[in-house]
Amino acid sequence: MRAVLIVNPNATSTTPAGRDLLAHALESRVKLTVVHTDHRGHAIEIARDSARDGVDVLIVHGGDGTVNEVVNGLMEIGGPGAAAPAVGVVPGGSANVFARALGISPDPIEATNQLIDLLSSYRRRKTWRRIGLMDCGERWAVFTAGMGVDGDVVAAVEAQRSKGRKVTASRYIRVAIREVLASTRKEPSLTVHMPDHEPVTGVHFAFVSNASPWTYANRRPVWTNPTTSFETGLGLFATTSMSVWANLRLVRRMLSQRPRIEAKHLVRDDDLPWVRVTSDTAVACQIDGDYVGTRDAMTFTAVPDALGVLAPAANTPLDLH
Repeated sequence: MRAVLIVNPNATSTTPAGRDLLAHALESRVKLTVVHTDHRGHAIEIARDSARDGVDVLIVHGGDGTVNEVVNGLMEIGGPGAAAPAVGVVPGGSANVFARALGISPDPIEATNQLIDLLSSYRRRKTWRRIGLMDCGERWAVFTAGMGVDGDVVAAVEAQRSKGRKVTASRYIRVAIREVLASTRKEPSLTVHMPDHEPVTGVHFAFVSNASPWTYANRRPVWTNPTTSFETGLGLFATTSMSVWANLRLVRRMLSQRPRIEAKHLVRDDDLPWVRVTSDTAVACQIDGDYVGTRDAMTFTAVPDALGVLAPAANTPLDLH
């Protein structure tokens, strides 16, 4: 079995020792090539070239941004469902939402051991777990996309990172609070369109999810659509009010261990085949935690069984009853 280990040396929690340990462990199981990314978009190029070369597995040691690039590179070669390398992840970023949603440990050593076991299991079963992706039109998402204040937060965090500041969960939360408070002075500009629903106007921001949790605050999961998974349609989470008190109550529910995500000002639905969000003015957008600029319209489409992954079997959806 041929594998390429794609390492982002600038990811938050990657270390030379960790990279060497991972490579050594994999070399005993696969014919391994190690490649380090050195510029934005490099992982797209590596994934695309690896797929053309007939590699069996791409193992990403980096954060969610590197994973997103790898998946987008693969989707360029044949599209969803086509014969392509499977993707494995050993977390190396700050949040590592994709890996954790797949059931991969956030600890790199534990994740490496999981990976070795999964490779051994594949040799017996000869089949990968397959997951759905989210087609955002211009780009593929693996777990989330958003318009409005969500995009504003990501843009502000990226600005902090560009100044050389380390992006921790606490810094992200501080930036998020600042941007949410600033958005309370803005008029809602978004309209949300869903199948078999009348358009919902007066929306301040919209999150669209391909998995859950939506993100993590250190170890604690943050829920928006708890029953959304890689095996279902998309989850929508949007609000028609920026009332600070109403949203503080909502955040408490989102951080609950047994979340029931309900609020009068909340527009929420699950297992949707598509969601379209339009805006009176261009607003900030993010895909998998990466700021993509401003847009006045985006369509998000669920594409099932699009990607093979090196991951445990799917968990049973969260029981909220």
